[in-house]
Amino acid sequence: MVHILLLLGCAVVIYLACEWFINAVEWLGARMQVGSIAVGSVLAAVGTALPESVVTLVAVLFGGSRATDDIAVGAALGGPLVVGTIAYGVTGFMLLRRRARQTAGGSTAPSRAAGSSVGGGSQIEGLDAADIGRLARDQTWFIAIFVVKVALGVVAFAFKPWLGLLFFAAYAVYFWREMSADGEKASHEDLDPLKLQPRRTDPATWAVVLQTLATVAVIFGASRLFVAQLEWAGPALGLSPLVTALLLSPIATELPEVLNAIIWVRQGKTRLALANISGAMMIQATVPSGIGLLGTPWLFDTPALLSGVTTLAVVVYLLVLFRGNRITAATLTLAGLFYVAFAVALVVDLT
Repeated sequence: MVHILLLLGCAVVIYLACEWFINAVEWLGARMQVGSIAVGSVLAAVGTALPESVVTLVAVLFGGSRATDDIAVGAALGGPLVVGTIAYGVTGFMLLRRRARQTAGGSTAPSRAAGSSVGGGSQIEGLDAADIGRLARDQTWFIAIFVVKVALGVVAFAFKPWLGLLFFAAYAVYFWREMSADGEKASHEDLDPLKLQPRRTDPATWAVVLQTLATVAVIFGASRLFVAQLEWAGPALGLSPLVTALLLSPIATELPEVLNAIIWVRQGKTRLALANISGAMMIQATVPSGIGLLGTPWLFDTPALLSGVTTLAVVVYLLVLFRGNRITAATLTLAGLFYVAFAVALVVDLT
């Protein structure tokens, strides 16, 4: 009973912390004068992807056993799987709910929100053709990196650990590209007041930084506690460390991305929600993988390969949608079914 209460309590704390984090990171983007999309794809993604990267790092630094190696590999593979399926699926579901509320309230929402393309733009309200192109490019980058990541998991050779450095370099290139991209800059004009200074229309920079760092710390701490409860649930359900790391732990460590998507869609900022998910997937494809390659044998068994194949399948599905301008609230929601299929296949493989 205590574990269940802690799970629920952590979920509430993470949600509230995400609201404060989003509020702070939007102000931080405006202060730094970065591109509006980079607020979600880099600034928010770096903060919310921290728990998953730390799970891999801790397993590598303080492990050394087969079980901890499995946890490190599972965390590096499970993160992209959950973000690519559940996070996109939840975003689509929230968009459907938002459209239903608009329809029920008699809102004259733009036809783009209803799923019709306008002027060659996106079929989702708030996105334009440039946004779709950027998201498609991210999926292409992800596939290229992830194919290498999975391929390295089925071969063994002497210098393989050093290839982990290439994954860090790949993310550095992505980070630089996003932060230096031309286009609309983040602005404070339409932002809600900083929660730490609600009476000020232009908060102090120190307050923006403090709220950002404090909320990241709360999200990290609550996510770690959430993971600890799921680690208890794994053995209680008879699951191995790898299966727990693939199936349960990522749900906790990727909860901030999912909650960020819910909050941003609710605020009508769909492009930031999708940019956050896309940016988080790029981090998960590179940083935890680099750590895992440097600190473990990085050899996959059947559950790990199943996770990798499912992740590639959902990203190919998303890329087809983005490239063909067929991305809608409904097609995004269907991405969540890939995680259901993975869970079923995993259970079948274990029985």
